[in-house]
Amino acid sequence: MAKPGNIRIGVGGWTYEPWRGAFYPDKHPHKDELAYASRKLSSIEINGTYYGSQKPETFAKWREETPKDFVFSVKAPRYATNRKVLAEAGDTIERFLGGGVMELKEKLGPINWQFMPTKRFDPDDFGAFLKLLPSSRNGQALRHVVEVRHESFRAPEFIELAREHGVAIVADFDGEYPLIADLTAPFVYARLLGTKEGEPTGYPAATLKLWAERARSWAKGELPKGLERVGKPAAKAAGRDIYVYVISGHKVSNPAAAMALIELMG
Repeated sequence: MAKPGNIRIGVGGWTYEPWRGAFYPDKHPHKDELAYASRKLSSIEINGTYYGSQKPETFAKWREETPKDFVFSVKAPRYATNRKVLAEAGDTIERFLGGGVMELKEKLGPINWQFMPTKRFDPDDFGAFLKLLPSSRNGQALRHVVEVRHESFRAPEFIELAREHGVAIVADFDGEYPLIADLTAPFVYARLLGTKEGEPTGYPAATLKLWAERARSWAKGELPKGLERVGKPAAKAAGRDIYVYVISGHKVSNPAAAMALIELMG
């Protein structure tokens, strides 16, 4: 049998004051929070890069502080995606990729290009944007994922466009945005947005079990049962790498939800 892909589970960011005492031990040094979180989780989505740039030495420091098999995903700068003409984003994309993010080296996972909820699907302009995303940098392969949040993207033409470029589509679950679960790349990127206050692990046990089952199905190259497709079925794959981030919702509970899911995965 073909070997399933790797499954990585985490949260968005690691600096959040309400996690101190809830996730981080009392009086745990703030400077050591990434080192702690990266040993409880298998991935973290860096969100600060959406709002501003980081120095190359900062990315290198994050790489050194985390375990050997840890992987970051990185949210790309909003200046690339929050614009009227996406085809004109080339300079911004180049500045981002040349600005230090490659210092993460082997710990660089997918780059998430997130779009405003008001951004509509324009096939020509969006296609031009996808052509600007390089498949590699300095000899290192790059993985790109787009987080589109307008109903107009629930179109077969968009699915085929992403598939043509090998770009994944973020599957946003339990939130207010349209769900697109189609498989378009060699990996899957899911964001879970629905943790609730009052649940010790953010989600009920049955829901976490369902997510574990879905992750295993994705890793084997399958589309989990019960998830609707927008476009044509994806070609069969031996396995896909999986990235699942518990984000938003009742944020205090998100690390507990991610850790519970990791435990279920064995």
